[in-house]
Amino acid sequence: MRSVGVLLASVVTGCAAPRTGTAPVPARAQPAPSAAARESLHADVVYPAVTDVIQSHDSAFLFGSVRGASAGAGPASLTIDGRPVPLRANGAWIAWLPLPDDTLARFRLVAHSGPDSNVTLFAARVAPQYRPPADRAAWIDTTSFTPAGSLALPPGEGILLTVHAAPGASVRLQLPWGSSVPLVPDSLPVEPPRGVRAFSTDTAAFRLPHAAGRYMGWLPAAAMCADGRTACATLTVAVGGDGASARWPLTVNTLDLTFPTVVVLNDDTAHTGTTDSLTPGRAVPHGTYNWFFPTGTEATLSGRWNDQARLQLSRDAVAWVNADEVVPLSAGTPPPGGVVGSVRLSPGPKSVILRVPLPARLPFQVTEHDRALTLRIYGGASDINWMQYGGTDPLVRRMSYAQPASDEVTITVDLTRRVWGYRARYDGRDLLLEIRRPPEIAPDHPLRGRTIVLDPGHPPLGATGPTGLWEPVATLAVALKAKRLLEGAGATVFLTRTDSTPLELYPRTHFAEMHDADVLVSIHANALPDGVNPFTNNGTSVYYFHPRSAPLARALDRALVAELGVRDLGMGRGDYALVRPTWMPAALTEGLFIMLPDQEAMLGSEDGQRRYARGLARGIENFLRERAREP
Repeated sequence: MRSVGVLLASVVTGCAAPRTGTAPVPARAQPAPSAAARESLHADVVYPAVTDVIQSHDSAFLFGSVRGASAGAGPASLTIDGRPVPLRANGAWIAWLPLPDDTLARFRLVAHSGPDSNVTLFAARVAPQYRPPADRAAWIDTTSFTPAGSLALPPGEGILLTVHAAPGASVRLQLPWGSSVPLVPDSLPVEPPRGVRAFSTDTAAFRLPHAAGRYMGWLPAAAMCADGRTACATLTVAVGGDGASARWPLTVNTLDLTFPTVVVLNDDTAHTGTTDSLTPGRAVPHGTYNWFFPTGTEATLSGRWNDQARLQLSRDAVAWVNADEVVPLSAGTPPPGGVVGSVRLSPGPKSVILRVPLPARLPFQVTEHDRALTLRIYGGASDINWMQYGGTDPLVRRMSYAQPASDEVTITVDLTRRVWGYRARYDGRDLLLEIRRPPEIAPDHPLRGRTIVLDPGHPPLGATGPTGLWEPVATLAVALKAKRLLEGAGATVFLTRTDSTPLELYPRTHFAEMHDADVLVSIHANALPDGVNPFTNNGTSVYYFHPRSAPLARALDRALVAELGVRDLGMGRGDYALVRPTWMPAALTEGLFIMLPDQEAMLGSEDGQRRYARGLARGIENFLRERAREP
């Protein structure tokens, strides 16, 4: 019997990014068909899903399963565009396929089982690429203008311009007041996609050709489009006798820092009461997190770019934050700054607290070293005449301060033990840095008496495997098995969730801190972003954020690789919410790739879940044993 089906789909990415979770992966597919629907042979495509667009342009992966195979007819088979695709016994498959030079990729899936066959015509949308006109020598890719939108900067500050236009052209930006800015060719190679750079292990993917038709220029900031228009500068491109022009979609306003705007940071302007009361700061707009400013931090506004605001932390330091977390103070409010006075340590049973008096709630950054913490206070001048230890606490070796710049103060606390955790908060105008005492760990029974929080990754979101296994289901099953193993070795274990009710990220990390966890581990199943070959880039990986958590990540990675027997992708530092808590070492595990049929089957089996759980328990135990043996 032969049947034909038609399916239109496109690609989806699912697991969350920096502030929200792990690397992009496929989202949850629809539930598997009922038993009645499986009576006829057909090929399901789980990924791509029906609402997304493939972002790569060379190759893409598809995966799903063949269902309804004839009983007793022997193994089923599948071809896609005539290429054989291996099937597991349960019908699961994955394929790495070339993409056409088009915005629609069409595939012909043919499933066979005994006398039955089925043809599925599948189409997926592909992100469009700019195509230069064939009949013009001069052209401009108007989708490539950077920056675009609205900028606000101090007068004269430089703006880097980049654009894609006809190679070998004369390119200039004509400004509304009559002058122009030349743009010169960019001679560097093309940058590979971010997903490839982050997750591909094949360095050949980084060796891309030199940019053809990439231009860059330098525009001094000056008021532009003051009449309210959104584009009043014109890019002109000339090649021989041919020319092209387009409005650059950029508005520039100037900020007068003679009378600066002072702002206060608040990540809960909607007054929900459910946020972490921290505003992340970045070195570049929408970049990775470098600072964590508590609600109430004051700073001077020194720039804007669309939905990002730039804070002037000190004369030489700036940070970009979300503009909707910036609240202007009354006009005439002086810029925050002043004298940092004498500091005092207050030892306690579980921590040591450093109290730093400040003239205002100044921006700060805590930098973690192996056996030290450095507090950098922006906008401060040191008058730290006294550094009171409050006793001779065995955790603190010494304190010191420095004035590396006229408006930056650093205070360093050297410790006798490696950092276990810390947290910082304001108490009025005083800044409190609380340094956690490392737990007393028995080398022979390192889990005994320890508090472990396990976080089964997702929902919301979560990846889906070829047969429909959903990541949150698998991670919860693994977490429950790991909990029993750890408790059997003497640990107290809490799970951030015990069912499939969606739980956001902050409640998970807050849960771990409220339970005073010694260790936090978030459990995930991996997948890949578009354009990365799943056959050469799969295996076990573990991520951390703070230096103190690197030994935990290493111990978990080694234990998981030994238990699961897959390729070792290694440990990595990743800007993921579940590894950013500062009160305890934290790591995020990506033990297996749920998008690969063999590894999905392992995640869905009791044996595979037990092996993943044993790797977690053994990795945590080995990390604690290593710390227990430190002098």
